[in-house]
Amino acid sequence: MWMVWLEYAGVLVIVTALTAVMGKWLAYCFTGDSHWRIERWSYRLIGVNPDERMGWQRYGGVLLLSNALMMLLGYLLLRMQSYLPLNGLGNAAQSPDLAFNTAASFITNTNWQAYAGEASLSNATQMVVITFLMFAGSTAGVAVGAGFVRGIARTHAADVGNYWVDFVRVLWRVMLPLCFVLALFHVWQGVPQTLTTQVQASTLEGGVQNILMGPIASLESIKHIGTNGGGFFSMNSAHPFENPTPLTNIVHIFSMLLIPAALTYAFGSMLLRRRQGWVLFGACMVMFIGFLALTFSAEQRGSDLLTRSGADQTLSSTQPGGNMEGKELRFGIADTALFVTTTTAATTGSVNAMHDSLTPLGSIAPLALMMLNSVFGGDGVGLINLIQYAILTVFVAGMMIGRTPEFLGKKIEAREIKLVMLSVLAHPLCVLGFTALASVWPDTVASLNNRGAHGFSEVLYAYTSATANNGSAFAGLNANTPFFNTTLGLAMLAGRFLTMLPMLAVAGSLAAKATVPTGPGTFPTATPLFMGLLIFVILVVGGLTFLPALALGPVVEHLQMLAGQTLP
Repeated sequence: MWMVWLEYAGVLVIVTALTAVMGKWLAYCFTGDSHWRIERWSYRLIGVNPDERMGWQRYGGVLLLSNALMMLLGYLLLRMQSYLPLNGLGNAAQSPDLAFNTAASFITNTNWQAYAGEASLSNATQMVVITFLMFAGSTAGVAVGAGFVRGIARTHAADVGNYWVDFVRVLWRVMLPLCFVLALFHVWQGVPQTLTTQVQASTLEGGVQNILMGPIASLESIKHIGTNGGGFFSMNSAHPFENPTPLTNIVHIFSMLLIPAALTYAFGSMLLRRRQGWVLFGACMVMFIGFLALTFSAEQRGSDLLTRSGADQTLSSTQPGGNMEGKELRFGIADTALFVTTTTAATTGSVNAMHDSLTPLGSIAPLALMMLNSVFGGDGVGLINLIQYAILTVFVAGMMIGRTPEFLGKKIEAREIKLVMLSVLAHPLCVLGFTALASVWPDTVASLNNRGAHGFSEVLYAYTSATANNGSAFAGLNANTPFFNTTLGLAMLAGRFLTMLPMLAVAGSLAAKATVPTGPGTFPTATPLFMGLLIFVILVVGGLTFLPALALGPVVEHLQMLAGQTLP
């Protein structure tokens, strides 16, 4: 057992080191004045002025319009798939509701898949729709994160930067170089990168087997660097062509955490408050370790139903070998638990095991991480969600001492709190509202593989994943129906923009304010005390909001398991 925790400690130490290195580069990209030549060419190509200063309204408007146009392009290409080249299997176009769901999924950095990629998409759409939108969605998230931090850092400013400059810089300086190197690494490890649709192999029995393949290495790179998720194959990162070795598995984990963790350091660097960045990183790391411990211990213990032995049905302490259902033998419980925690903490959605097969307690961790949506989180938006809770924390602390709350030298007044609460409430309203609707929808039962508490958990997980822009699934739910495709697509869009835009408005409001000198009543936010209070506020708000829903799903399942009851 101690070897597992030693492995976890080594991984987290490396993540911490990479945070500082990558954070410095991100801060340089966000604050530098000079433009690379290829960036200037990009500005001319899209016809924008890199010297334009954008207020938060203009910044957010450009974000919405550009994302809407790219989503429309993706939708049209998916509807025209049968007419596109590189379609050796002759896959038909997606239906209108599925194409809407897919386009919304990938532009919002969710990458929920209500289809089997290898069976329904061609190599053309895998590249020009899926991989393209993976780059677009993740780059937009980091760009907005840059504008958000810039707004907080400025004083008496009417702008938060230029969206196109942020987008182009992130694309050329961060996403493309990292993904190019990572794609070469994947090819070295045995991940295919080819335009060939399939090859034939002779089996030991003398038969012929068609093995599907395509441009997988390039998709896998942006899939994890961009905290996208999804997969070329329906098995996702459990497929040996997507994740062939333990080395690729651990590199995927580093890739998912790289940019979200580094943004906390970049935040501190841009504000010239390095300790503040480390406090935010520390808060995320403490919660990450707690949920990792819960997932690993629950899966290692296994199911109490399977620990009963003999005629007297006495219980042993753990299920022999732990809960290996739905897991790859080459990864085992330890690496699977680390992957499960990482992919839901960083809202990536990539999976190397069947989450539907997790124990009830093991499934609470990924659900809770997506519900909190601020433990590192996705590229760019994770930092924004974390700061919303930091502002809420100083507000609570300020009210306790009878002083107008301050955050990073800026007074937090009614306007900022209203916008923060709009962002905080939009997430659970979307998750719980759509879950409630699906629970009473007549056709939902036909989409479930399970009834009772586990069936409810499948529905709850789906809308939590969609709203948190995660994209992973319990996989016990057939979501490829007009109802689920439409409502999940709307949940993805609402979860992305109804939380992002209010916080962008907060940044614009704080940018226009003067910096308040530190006084005796100032509550310091770069201390371990604030880190602990921030964790407390996140967990309390998340618990009060989502614990009743969890009680109807995983908690009831666990109690049924302890009582020796099987699922209906």
